[in-house]
Amino acid sequence: MLTITQALYDKIVAHAREDHPDEACGVVAGPVGSGRPERFIPMVNAARSPTFYEFDSQDLLKLYREMDDNDEEPVVIYHSHTATEAHPSRTDIDLASEPGAHYVLVSTADTDGLGEFQFRSFRIVEGEVTEEEVKVVEAY
Repeated sequence: MLTITQALYDKIVAHAREDHPDEACGVVAGPVGSGRPERFIPMVNAARSPTFYEFDSQDLLKLYREMDDNDEEPVVIYHSHTATEAHPSRTDIDLASEPGAHYVLVSTADTDGLGEFQFRSFRIVEGEVTEEEVKVVEAY
């Protein structure tokens, strides 16, 4: 289960809406081993695409150095889908390289009639996708 604060949830959704019609992407870092998302890090989609996201390699290198210096790890890796449901695509699954991370997808398309976005979390380990519950809390 992903437990995330309302503030972080709102920031991820706002970023997805802001970058629409392109896919948004980013990371929420947390203390190593805690599993607790704390620091919101919106990234630039270097692909600038409505159907694909890509972290800029220089930005990603800088981010991993920064997390290492702060004893952090990527707890949440998020991106948006602009025209499809919030479910990992084959490309998303192939590129998932952090087995300990929660992969959050936000859809900015109303694909299920339930509203203008979906917020879903998945674990992706060795190509296996498992959806998990998302618990939104005021504080940890």
